[in-house]
Amino acid sequence: MTTKTTEGGVKVRDGRSTREAILEAATRLIHVHGYNHTALDDVLRESGVGKGNFYYHFKSKEELGYAILDQMITSFLERTLEPCFSDPAGRALAQIRCFFDRVLESQRERNCVGGCPLGNMVLELSDVHEGFRARLASVFSTWRERLTLVLRRAQSGGEVSAACRPEAVADFLVASLEGAILLTKLTKDIAVMEQCVVEMKRYLSLFEPRI
Repeated sequence: MTTKTTEGGVKVRDGRSTREAILEAATRLIHVHGYNHTALDDVLRESGVGKGNFYYHFKSKEELGYAILDQMITSFLERTLEPCFSDPAGRALAQIRCFFDRVLESQRERNCVGGCPLGNMVLELSDVHEGFRARLASVFSTWRERLTLVLRRAQSGGEVSAACRPEAVADFLVASLEGAILLTKLTKDIAVMEQCVVEMKRYLSLFEPRI
């Protein structure tokens, strides 16, 4: 590992700043071991950063955890959720199916290891840490609201039947997708995720108007 200091005094390791090195190392560890089972010493060892440098960038492990969660949320929204819904004139059900496919490919690329980073944090921290719970609730709310709005628009345009209850369907889809990711993580079998995505798409098709 090569280290140099820029004119602004920021240390860079192999093209990464010290802060980035800490965040990358901690994210990898937390994704596999969880927040509570990732010790600060583990992060320092994995990142190659000294304790003094760590506390220059983060006041505590909690502050580091919030920064990681913010990155996870941004990544989910910008890389997974929003790309499928960027065209306001796009067909709603096709956009939702696109989103399912992106989540499926994400699990395939990870070889079914790690599950959903946000879902993992929900399971681990939402009962014991209000700060994390509130942040996680916000992103899941954004996800549900996005699906709800798309379904309402589709219903208004006649693409989805009156039998569809947008809010209830959105909640069901989020819960189903998170459950599918969890089961895929447990079985280490991408076929489980593929099958669940097929069934969720079939569920959506029930709301397509019959000609």
